[in-house]
Parts: sequence; C-alpha cells; structure tokens
Amino acid sequence: MSQVSPKIRVAVVFGGRSSEHSISCVTAGAVLAAIDRTRYDVVPVGIARDGRWVLAPEDQRLAIEDGRLPEVTGEGNALALPFDPDAAGLLVIEPGRVPATLTGVDVVLPLLHGPYGEDGTIQGMLDLAGVRYVGAGVLASAVGMDKGFMKLVWQARGLPVGPYVLVGDRQWRRERKRMLDEIKELGLPVFVKPARAGSSMGITRVTAEEDLEAAVEAAREHDPKVIVEAAIEGREIECGVLQGLDDGPPEASLPAEVVISGGDGFYDFETKYLDSSLRLDIPPDLPRAAVEEVRRLAAQAFDALDCEGLARVDFFHTADGRWILNEINTMPGFTPASAFPQMWAATGLDYPALVDRLIQTALRRPVGLR
Repeated sequence: MSQVSPKIRVAVVFGGRSSEHSISCVTAGAVLAAIDRTRYDVVPVGIARDGRWVLAPEDQRLAIEDGRLPEVTGEGNALALPFDPDAAGLLVIEPGRVPATLTGVDVVLPLLHGPYGEDGTIQGMLDLAGVRYVGAGVLASAVGMDKGFMKLVWQARGLPVGPYVLVGDRQWRRERKRMLDEIKELGLPVFVKPARAGSSMGITRVTAEEDLEAAVEAAREHDPKVIVEAAIEGREIECGVLQGLDDGPPEASLPAEVVISGGDGFYDFETKYLDSSLRLDIPPDLPRAAVEEVRRLAAQAFDALDCEGLARVDFFHTADGRWILNEINTMPGFTPASAFPQMWAATGLDYPALVDRLIQTALRRPVGLR
C-alpha cells in the first residue's frame, strides 16, 4: 500500500512595518482563502506594525470592511526568531513554555508590500536561513522597490523611461533651492513620490510651482528619498509577468488598462482600494501588435532586474504609440480587486492556480546563489 505524501508546509507572511501594512493583510486574506488546503499545510504568520512576529489566528478577518482597513494586532503566539536555520522552521513562544520549533516549513509566501518586506530585507533573512520563498531575490527586490535605481537599470538596458529627478535626503536638506530648480525644469504637472513606497502612498500631483516644496515634504513622511516624475500624457496600462516554467523565458499576461471615472484621473490610494471609480479593461482596446509589444517589454523589464517568481509592470501608452515604463512591483497586490490576479485570470490562470504556480516555482528553485 502506497504511503500518502505529507503536505507541503507554506508559511504565509503578511502585515509588516511599512505604510502598506493593511493592503498586505487584505492580500493575505485573499490568498489564504484561495490556497488549496488538500495540498498545502498553511501557517499564517503576521508581522505587527511594531515589528513583532506572531502565529496569526486562522479566523482573523483580513478584508476591508465598511472602509476599515485590517491589521495584525499582535494577538497569537509570539515567534522568538522568525526562522530556525537548523530546522527550517519557526520558533514559537507559548506563554509559560520553552520555545518550540514548528518544523518543516518548505516555502515562504512573503505577502509584504513596501519597505521591510518587498525591498529585499525579508528575502535576505530567508536566504540566510536557507528557506525557499516566492518572488524576487534580494537584489531584484531592492532595485524594484527603489524607483530611482529601477529606472537607472532600465535605462542602462535601453528600455524607455520618462524624465525624472531624484531628491536624496542630504540634497534636500543642504541644496533645497538647487533641487527645486531642477524639478521645475521637468515642467508641470509633476508627480512627487516616495522613492521606496507603493499603493500610491505619499504621492502628490503638483500643478503649481509654489506647491512643490510641500509635496516633497509630504513624500518624505514616507521615505527620505523622493522621486519627482514628469507627467506623461497617455493611457495607463499594466501587465503581469511570471517566471517561466522549466527554465523557460518569463511569461506575460494579457495587459489591463486602468480607467478612472471622474475627477482628475489620479490613481491614488482611495481610488485603488476604497471607492468604485476604478475600472480595469482586460485586454485594453489596443491593436493586437500593441498588446504583443507591451507583453514583450514587460518580460524584458522583468529580466533586466533579474526578477523571479512574479511582478506587475506598469506602463504609459502615448497618443503617438510609444510605450514608457513607469514602475515594477515585485510583490504586486493580490486583493480581489487587484490587477495582477485579474490579468492572469483573463489569460487563463485563475486565482487558485496562480497561487499554486507561484508556490511550485519557488519550491523548484535552489537556495543560495543562483
């Protein structure tokens, strides 16, 4: 009689210390609901805003309800250290007991957005512990998180990016007038953004020069490094990318067009997550050749950063037919409303199959340098 193979144990890590904590929780809620429990033994691991790691309760509500955003409260058994390198397991502290190891973590699904998660920090920790994980490695995660370095790499590879100015912390404190003059050369309007944040946190659309300084300060509340981008007249198109199977090239999904009804068309946090003015057209109303071109460019952008696992690549498509890269997300949102799973569903890979593919891809890749 054949033995039943043990389930693959997956640690789903969510929350975190960044300003995208709540969106990470919503992403985790959707993934935890979709993951195949007949194949996978799931360990939900929450990271509270203060950095504490806990074994999260399975019944924790991880969804936006009546406009309220979820978060990791710190309730549950605390984790002494995130991972035990000897046992590839989690060290669990139960009140009044000696720390125990929750062994046999086969792969980690780090559903963390923003700094202290999507930026290579948790990826480096997992590499040190010799634990496989879903998504990009340390370098690709760090470069993909930093919009300045991201654009430098793409430019070096000959990929199209728009005009921008980087404003470092020391430059802003010591050379503020020079930086403001350099920004003004971009023309107006501009978008002022934290260089290492997502979910449209801290972004301001500036249409008057007198508002530039306040916009930079608003972005600096999220990140001392700021990027200012010239506004590009064009349609906003996104494309999902998955690491190829069996050493094959990256695969790109059907793209989506972000359509915002009413207002000034600013794709801000509230539009993304809290109201109904956003629509995704999958595929967009574009000629077939343009759709194939954006898929090709998305795969090239993914490769240029040495990405693994998954990414969402965002573009502008101008009236004269040019494609301009905006940014990449190496751990894109996985909420029910997020573009990434919707694009792959339209391409023929539904939500549970998408999660399964990400886990299986991570399990096949070696630990250590590659």
